[in-house]
Amino acid sequence: MADISTNENTYDVIVIGSGMSGGWAAKEFTENGFKTLVIERGREVKHNVNYPTTNMNPWEFKHRGNLTEEVKKENPIASRCYVFREDAEHFVSKDKEHPYIQEKPFDWIKGYQTGGKSLLWARQTQRFSNYDFEGPARDNFAVDWPIRYEDLAPWYSHVEKFVGIAGNKDGLDVLPDGEFLPGMGLNCIEEHFKSKVEENYDDRHVISGRCAHITENREIFAQQGRGQCQYRNLCQRGCPFGGYFSSNSSTLPWAMKTGNLSMIHDSVVESIMYDEENEKASGVIVIDTKTKEKKEYYASIVFVNAGTLNSNLILLNSKSNRFPNGLGNDNDLLGKFIAFHNYRALVFAEYDGFQDKHITGREPTNAYMPRFKNVKKQETDFLRGYAITFNARRQIIQETDGIGTSLKEGLLNPKYGTWQASAHMMGETIPKEESQVTLDPNEVDDWGIPLLRINVAYDDNDEKMIKDFYQELTEMFEKAGFTNIRTYDSKQAPGLDIHEMGGVRMGKDPKTSLLNKWNQLHSCKNVYVTDGSCMTSTSTQNPSLTYMAITARACDHAIKELKKG
Repeated sequence: MADISTNENTYDVIVIGSGMSGGWAAKEFTENGFKTLVIERGREVKHNVNYPTTNMNPWEFKHRGNLTEEVKKENPIASRCYVFREDAEHFVSKDKEHPYIQEKPFDWIKGYQTGGKSLLWARQTQRFSNYDFEGPARDNFAVDWPIRYEDLAPWYSHVEKFVGIAGNKDGLDVLPDGEFLPGMGLNCIEEHFKSKVEENYDDRHVISGRCAHITENREIFAQQGRGQCQYRNLCQRGCPFGGYFSSNSSTLPWAMKTGNLSMIHDSVVESIMYDEENEKASGVIVIDTKTKEKKEYYASIVFVNAGTLNSNLILLNSKSNRFPNGLGNDNDLLGKFIAFHNYRALVFAEYDGFQDKHITGREPTNAYMPRFKNVKKQETDFLRGYAITFNARRQIIQETDGIGTSLKEGLLNPKYGTWQASAHMMGETIPKEESQVTLDPNEVDDWGIPLLRINVAYDDNDEKMIKDFYQELTEMFEKAGFTNIRTYDSKQAPGLDIHEMGGVRMGKDPKTSLLNKWNQLHSCKNVYVTDGSCMTSTSTQNPSLTYMAITARACDHAIKELKKG
């Protein structure tokens, strides 16, 4: 795309990254009239143009959706990700494309293309509550968030109305209601589990999972060119209907229509330039991934939305006389206090009832139970708590020989097995100073940028939480009449949850945090960081909705600053 700014390579705003939060920054700035450059390190992926598998049938895949052993061997990290299969492997970065150093096991899942991982996310969207924002101060870990729910609530609404969130008004203080489209509901076993849980416990609630899918037509979605979810549950391929939210189908095309957006692809940001005389960032240095040519771009405002770990990497590598240890890193805390979600623990069970019912079709969400441990006071031997996803299905029993008439009859009149249920823990982990990322002093990537060293691990708090989850879910299943209850620990490494957060945390005090309440670097206020790296704590909710709301709020602040001149 041609440069649309008046001065070559100069813009009002530079946004690093085109994913969940970067797309929102592009939308907010461009529709307010600001010339904006979005820099994407990966290839270009256009909505409904570059979704090669979106309408393929199972038999059209050479390996029936599976990966070859050669691909698995070449990509031991990526192949552990649930979306890295034959239908979506092209949207997941291969292990060799951007290596890193694991001081402790960590599976860094990356999606380098337009839209980033917004093409691949699980689309679950829950608001934080004040139990989450007030948690660190109450429980004496990390630092106090500089914002509260009331600060973010209008921006949650702003985002939800544009994105499209299916859900119900559940009236729970631990999980605030939002601007919802009709929810997707629960199946009979999920409804049964819900009724038994709420019959036996006052503090536990099972709800339909809130998700970023359009379930009812609205004018705002028509303006985006998006239609209703078709319940295909093939979202990781890219949705031709725009039924679920991605930057590709929503915010980036919206920004492009304003005429104020420029995008460059295959462009790695090496660092953010700092103007010592004017005491602010002046722009970025970019390396073309194909030619390795360096180029400088300039702007009044820089938004860092490269994804949690890459945003840490860029800031750590942005060194100057003023900031020898990384941009904004006066307190030597940049890259520290990384946290994630603990997804290791599951509980499986069976249910013998409802033999006259089965599931038809697909839906892209599950039942959800918000956090119920340590919500209003500390009551266990571990800090914080966990949310739970729950689902139940019946599998078809294939009793035919798979040939001719018997095969057809078996498909038309299938026999179903026992209801199979599973519950999955989504545990909050505690940000710790020793959980950190640093730049390797010797090894560099293909573009001469230092490799990232990752030192993140589970701790005793996580193990205690897993034990409690097993006990509580077993009890809940028993009270609901489930049998054959089994616990399972996946032993997966941190990172496979794809919810890494922190390293550039928000806070009130420049001595203990990197960002203020508007997401500006304390010591370089024309640089904003609004992706997962800004998070002070993780809580238990899926974080993408909060990233988008924080971004929209920060953009509003930056726009007011730009208008002041």
